[in-house]
Amino acid sequence: MAIAAVDISLSGGDATRSSVFFVFVAFLVSFLFIRMSTRLMRSPKVPWWPGSIKTGGLHIHHLVFGIVLMLVGGTAGFALTDESPWVQLSAVAFGIGAGLTFDEFALWLHLEDVYWAEEGRQSVDASVIAIVFVGMVLAGVVPVHVDSGSAAILIASLIAAAIELALAVVAFSKQRFAHGYLGIFIWPFAAWAALHLAKPGSPWANRYYGERNPEKQARAEERYTDRRIDRAKERFRDLVGGQPTIPPAGSG
Repeated sequence: MAIAAVDISLSGGDATRSSVFFVFVAFLVSFLFIRMSTRLMRSPKVPWWPGSIKTGGLHIHHLVFGIVLMLVGGTAGFALTDESPWVQLSAVAFGIGAGLTFDEFALWLHLEDVYWAEEGRQSVDASVIAIVFVGMVLAGVVPVHVDSGSAAILIASLIAAAIELALAVVAFSKQRFAHGYLGIFIWPFAAWAALHLAKPGSPWANRYYGERNPEKQARAEERYTDRRIDRAKERFRDLVGGQPTIPPAGSG
């Protein structure tokens, strides 16, 4: 794992490296702005704030604009390579698009409007993980090192990288986000999360606990109920994303 100095120079061959900085800033600003905007839309104290776009019975979510911006920015970035300032503008477009899209991450999973439901908090979690990831790349951290010396070493490195990423995916599916993310860089964190209980309500628990394994479901609920660290996370989600105001999907 190597850390390099951040260089945001806009000249010549530095244009490509500086583009990551613009992706990071654009992502962070667009995510915070759209979160502020959606909260103001719902506030009766700010009636003048523009609302979401609707046409007839069709509600156009802002992730649609985000996907378009990511497509335009990403394609232009590949086409323009090191041409400054266009590559930076492409990075800004991509970063803004990513911020708008990740802000509605929960809609990717549930395929329904759960933005203000409890499930909508997954958007905040995913956005924080994405922002930290881009920040780590900006700092020069390499998540997985693949040694391309000999064929045998290359194969072994690829297998090790695949196992490391698989453990991180398992950790994420158990909603052990911090361990999963750290595990991308330091594999024991992901391994620890993969071998321990999933949080109740996580995709892993929904698949393998419940009626399939009521004992593990009970243990998970006992362990993760009303923990201080989880209360702190809830307050952070309320601060960034606002409190849920819609009952969870499927509730009466």
